[in-house]
Amino acid sequence: MEPLVDEFPVVRVAARVLSHPGHVLGWWIDPDHYSRAHERATRLALARRIASLKGFTYAGELGSCILPPGPHYFVPSDTILDVELATSMGIRSQHDLFGGVVPFPYAATKAISHGLIAPDAKAPQAWVASLAPALAGTVLPGWTAFSLPDARRAGRELLKAGRVRVKAVRATGGRGQAVVSDPVSLDAALDELPTLATDGVVLERNLCAPRTLSVGQATVGEVRIAYYGLQRLARNHSGELVYGGSDLTVVRGDLDALCAMPLEAPLRLAIDQARRYHAAVTASFPGFLASRINYDVAQGRDDAGQWHSGVLEQSWRVGGASGAEIAAMEAFREQPERALVRASCVEVYGDVDLPPGATVYFSDIDPAVGRLTKFSFVEPHADAT
Repeated sequence: MEPLVDEFPVVRVAARVLSHPGHVLGWWIDPDHYSRAHERATRLALARRIASLKGFTYAGELGSCILPPGPHYFVPSDTILDVELATSMGIRSQHDLFGGVVPFPYAATKAISHGLIAPDAKAPQAWVASLAPALAGTVLPGWTAFSLPDARRAGRELLKAGRVRVKAVRATGGRGQAVVSDPVSLDAALDELPTLATDGVVLERNLCAPRTLSVGQATVGEVRIAYYGLQRLARNHSGELVYGGSDLTVVRGDLDALCAMPLEAPLRLAIDQARRYHAAVTASFPGFLASRINYDVAQGRDDAGQWHSGVLEQSWRVGGASGAEIAAMEAFREQPERALVRASCVEVYGDVDLPPGATVYFSDIDPAVGRLTKFSFVEPHADAT
């Protein structure tokens, strides 16, 4: 395996701290990401609700890394990419943050889901070659590449069995992707990725009209939940289909508790793949920790008619489904006898009639996206199936 000359750059983050006497609740924000008005409002609202779940007081922002005395709890807007930095801020376990910490920047991207096309293929110096074999059976057929020749070789190999999806590893929400059907379109798609040599690219079997499930687990204080769900789509003001929220079925406990539910076979497989993916990552990256995990799992048939199921990507930070996650935690806290919750978070580009009991995060004109309303709610009742 030939190492790259340039390693991934460490993303610089700014610390925002929320505190009360004897306790601190923190919120880390990378100033270069998630800067739209609705994103900021959503994260502020979630930080306040997490503070309530923890029994802490939300106390504003701190513009430096000098922390007041007391125990600290952070709500990062992104995965923290440096174990030493996290440790210096007092983040030593999943009970110190809502999100995750990884030892290398590439570990927070889609790049980790697949192996290299050959032993001598280029990769970051910290590349963990043993992870790909550990992920066997949990992901779709595919490769990760960190050079144009390796990417072309991997793509051409995959094209022998049908169309290939080319994915920028840092893009979110389905952005930064292209489906190619021949070597010419493959090369054109790769040429559109200026950061291929530093960030890498994922080349993966394309599925026709797949069903994409979200499988996750989150812990705040003494409350731990696990869930599966489906994403909603919404049309923005440009007429494009974009993320429109998530509908979750939530249980108390971890992914093992979720697997213990009576489930249809494809859903059980998706949850088990997410569980095994998470276990492989935890074993492969010393210093990795996460109190909030979310895995997107796609299920469907490829061009040859073969059915596949596999994890597409991971998220160890506040995400699109976090509004529903927190709403479910609040419901479990308020109703100790409740065993299952169905919670949703919704994004509507325009005004909307709110369901009873909805909590609104944002309802205004965002200069970047226009009129937008974001809210979460919990169904009054849920059965055990």
